[in-house]
Amino acid sequence: MKKNKLHRIKQKSLLRLSLMVLPICTAGVGSVAFAKNDGALYYKDIAANNGAGITYRRMKSPSDLLWDALKQKPVYMLEDMVLTPGKSKGAPGVAIFDFDKDGDLDMYVTNGPGRANSLYSNQTREGGKTTFKDVSDQAGVALTTEDSTGVCFGDINNDGYQELYVLSNGGVNHLFLNKGDGTFTDISDASGTAAGGKHPSGCAMGDINNDGLLDIAVGNSYDNWTHRLPLQRFGYEDLMEKNQLFLNKGDDNFVDVSESSGIANNRSITWGIGLVDYDNDGDVDLLTANDQGPKPPLKYGGQDEGVIRIYKNDGTGQFTDATEISGAASGFGAWMGISFGDINNDGYLDIFGTNVGDYLARLMTAMVGFNDEGGEWSSRWLLGHADGKFTSPGVGRLGTTPFGWGTSMADYDNDADTDIIFFGSLDMGPFQDASNPGAILKNDGTGEFDRDAFAFSKSTNHSRRDVQGSAVGDLNDDGFIDIVSVSADDWPDQFPLAPFVAPQDKFGGQFDDAAYIWPTFTPVDPQDPKKGFTWNHMDPVDGTLSVGISSANNGNKWVKVNLVGTKGLVSSGQVNRDGMGANILFQPYKGKTVMKPVLGGGSHASNDATESVFGLGKSRGGVIEVRWPGGVKNRLYDVKAGERINFPEISCNIDASIKQLKKYERCVKGNLNDLEAVGIITKKEKNRFMASAMRGFKEVHGLGH
Repeated sequence: MKKNKLHRIKQKSLLRLSLMVLPICTAGVGSVAFAKNDGALYYKDIAANNGAGITYRRMKSPSDLLWDALKQKPVYMLEDMVLTPGKSKGAPGVAIFDFDKDGDLDMYVTNGPGRANSLYSNQTREGGKTTFKDVSDQAGVALTTEDSTGVCFGDINNDGYQELYVLSNGGVNHLFLNKGDGTFTDISDASGTAAGGKHPSGCAMGDINNDGLLDIAVGNSYDNWTHRLPLQRFGYEDLMEKNQLFLNKGDDNFVDVSESSGIANNRSITWGIGLVDYDNDGDVDLLTANDQGPKPPLKYGGQDEGVIRIYKNDGTGQFTDATEISGAASGFGAWMGISFGDINNDGYLDIFGTNVGDYLARLMTAMVGFNDEGGEWSSRWLLGHADGKFTSPGVGRLGTTPFGWGTSMADYDNDADTDIIFFGSLDMGPFQDASNPGAILKNDGTGEFDRDAFAFSKSTNHSRRDVQGSAVGDLNDDGFIDIVSVSADDWPDQFPLAPFVAPQDKFGGQFDDAAYIWPTFTPVDPQDPKKGFTWNHMDPVDGTLSVGISSANNGNKWVKVNLVGTKGLVSSGQVNRDGMGANILFQPYKGKTVMKPVLGGGSHASNDATESVFGLGKSRGGVIEVRWPGGVKNRLYDVKAGERINFPEISCNIDASIKQLKKYERCVKGNLNDLEAVGIITKKEKNRFMASAMRGFKEVHGLGH
């Protein structure tokens, strides 16, 4: 960006984020003019107006009382921002999983003190229509007195039922053991996972030492959210909290290995955390999204605190900080959420991180007095390469991207490539960022993206929602992913939205016309924002849950894959029951291979469903390859469009030496016989997996089939 234009923007941008624009704003401002797009996929929010049995409303955090007091000041100054509570309306998250194993996906949503967390049991199969029933009280997971934040899940004891791990802001984290009868038991203290007193927003499950048992990682932020000191000032690093890692020792017992594992070697403000095999070496690595806040990075005279940090696993659960050598450290930012997938179909895992976005970054330069070159604070992706390194290619023809918290990578339109979904809003004190109307970045098949504005045109106006957590999963089992998001608070329809960027200062990006603010304050002197602001006496209302169901109407085909790790099922089993940490590859006939990791966390405070939906476009089928934790690879050929595949672990590696053909054949046959004996597969499925295993082995070694 040219210096003279940047100077003009810095002088004017803050002024435009005020009620100067209020007289021309109406309650209807914030709707986006969409091009006619008949027949394209779109989302309908079935939870709107308490629909589908969903009545969720987010309770404020206790620190909101401090914010109420600050708003009553005759003049709110820019320097008051540092003592303004962070996330005072709460930091809710959502998990999508089948807690009762009835064949459809349920939802768990966290809430604040005085209101129960919600466990929404999916009732679709009972009535044919997608509806839900809140069963949190009878299930024993209500946590009514907690200020709950993030949530993740996984089967910690390999009994076939997934447990819940629920985080608490300043309180005690809770591990709920799934009893298999629709209820849970709180084993937090007995299991050694309570880890109280910190301020986490994200957690993840994965098997860090490949012993077949899921371990738990927790991303912590800072002490405490009644202020923003370590976010906005250097010198408060002692308030930043170390992340935590709990090793599963079996029998529902965990031990804290945060220090000994090497993941607690620095303090940071971590908002997103994931356990994923980023380098395809058969073990899960630990990746975190860390927040720079508005402090200047090293490039502009400060220091780099906000990076996507990568801890490389040596296979035994010992981690080395590989951030610098991986190239991930080159992308400084205020990273909030994190998601994973292969967006350019090269077989290497890519990372998407939500960030402050271009619109809020423009304001930050005016408020804290440092420059940026444009695009440095974008919510954006990092491309993975064969050498384990990452590069940041920018955001391409999107031009700009907005602020974000929760994020997922998924093929939302089933056209056989990986798209990006993310949400977010941020309370800055004198205004609230509403630059993100709900972002779907549609992949054109090459790793280049465009904004799909039409997809949310028939849904709730997400510009009026302070969305924190988000997750995806196929809630109505139609083969298309649905999108769930939860907000901390909402901006009522009768209150105005103000454009973030005046017409003459637009970026020329695809989100320009959808970027807004909630104008909660007015500048005392529109010509000098340093003179402070006064509150407009407009307050948001309690946050909501949005359940966006796909129209599933574009004719594209799909395949669904659920992994079945067999640790504890058969003698040869090595992998946790959910297959978390595996990477699944799917190649449609005559198409490019798409890779999707199976995750027990990620996003922001949230967890996607572990069931993987692969789009085929118009293809009639394809080939599945699973790269299991530990490095074993299995394949299944001739998978037909519309199939729902339960893919069991076969602990015989397709990459075994060609000299071991007979040994490989005996191994596969023995594994499949055992799986049939315990009822994991049928005889027909056994024969199918056997034929595919032998075909794959021969293809790998160039023997034909």
